[in-house]
Amino acid sequence: MDRKSALIISGGENVYPLEVERALCAHPDIVDAAVVGVVDERWGQRVKAYLVAPGRRPDIDELKDFCRGRIAGFKIPRVIEYVAQLPRNASGKVTKHKLS
Repeated sequence: MDRKSALIISGGENVYPLEVERALCAHPDIVDAAVVGVVDERWGQRVKAYLVAPGRRPDIDELKDFCRGRIAGFKIPRVIEYVAQLPRNASGKVTKHKLS
């Protein structure tokens, strides 16, 4: 997936997944993150985060609070899913198309 196709457009606003992933990974309980756009009837796309947290798993409200001040409100994930690990290719890049 190239950068252009990775761009999420939510309500007419551009959301770059890498920016959101960096904000989420700044949380002390999150060790890895992948952010994708999922179809949303109202906004076109919605921000969804796949997170790896081997210990405590913060809930969505805690993560929203944590991200405020780090990224714009429309970029904050509305949906999260915890996974044991993110799928990666041979070069170590996350294969986001394998995330459902």
